[in-house]
Amino acid sequence: MHMPMIDLPYEELLNYRGRNPRPSDFDAYWERGLAEMKEVDAKLEIVPNSFSTSQVECFDLYFTGVKGARIHSLYARPRHATAPHPAILQFHGYKGHAGDWLDKMAYAAHGFTVVAMNCRGQGGHSQDTHPVRGMTSSGHVVRGLDDHPDNLYFRQVFLDTAQLANIVMNLPEVDPDLVAVTGWSQGGALTVACAALEPRIRRAAPVYPFLSDYLRVWEMDFGGVHEELIQYFRNRDPLHANRDLIFEKLGYIDIQHLADRINAEVLWGIGLMDKVCPPSTQFAAYNRIRSPKRMVVYPDFQHEWLPGMNDAIFEWMLTM
Repeated sequence: MHMPMIDLPYEELLNYRGRNPRPSDFDAYWERGLAEMKEVDAKLEIVPNSFSTSQVECFDLYFTGVKGARIHSLYARPRHATAPHPAILQFHGYKGHAGDWLDKMAYAAHGFTVVAMNCRGQGGHSQDTHPVRGMTSSGHVVRGLDDHPDNLYFRQVFLDTAQLANIVMNLPEVDPDLVAVTGWSQGGALTVACAALEPRIRRAAPVYPFLSDYLRVWEMDFGGVHEELIQYFRNRDPLHANRDLIFEKLGYIDIQHLADRINAEVLWGIGLMDKVCPPSTQFAAYNRIRSPKRMVVYPDFQHEWLPGMNDAIFEWMLTM
């Protein structure tokens, strides 16, 4: 593929396996997290929302996640569906929220239950109640980095996605064998994490996912999460004495190390000019997926709207 380059040549991307170290106890770390998650009393609460249509019922769904945080999601279901039907989980971009009801309606009108999670402590109504040592600086990636690895912010968010998937699979109208996940950027990372930590997910459609190959992002110096890491080093490790330990700890919440756990069929969108989530960091995760997968490549696009991608995901989900 001939094109301008901000990253490795395309042929090298196809074989790139990542730079960020994988902690030696990575699998035990996530098994411990999943065990903690399963012990949580979710205290599920479903409250009718004032928004509704003749075809779709809308609710606010609340559950308690790990470390006691109360998580909020938008929950829409077809009003007249009778048989168990598919469901799709949606995850939002970094520091944002689950959005309006309107973009849930197309799936609901086609027989899907739709649940869109608000990440704890970001732009929606989910809480981040867990105290940790250290700094947040300009973002959430470094939250908990000065503390025990079990206190990393994104550990809790990844577990929230798996817990929510289990809740959705147990909704009376949902066929648990027909649950899919999708999201862009941070939402793409959470799509990968959810499909990895809840192996029953049937289909996953991440678009240019975040939170992959932190060491590579830091070395490329394009901004984005790199800015959080720069601020962290400036404040906590100005001489880089603990650089290797820091990136190893970040390896616990690096989606490339979770990717080989995915059983779902994967449809992945990428822009090869992306400086926020550089292509190599995405291929680091994509190349580790062992389930059926397909990548939709936009050679000239950055971290922006990818024309036709949402339509392609929608058409693909309808064939589940």
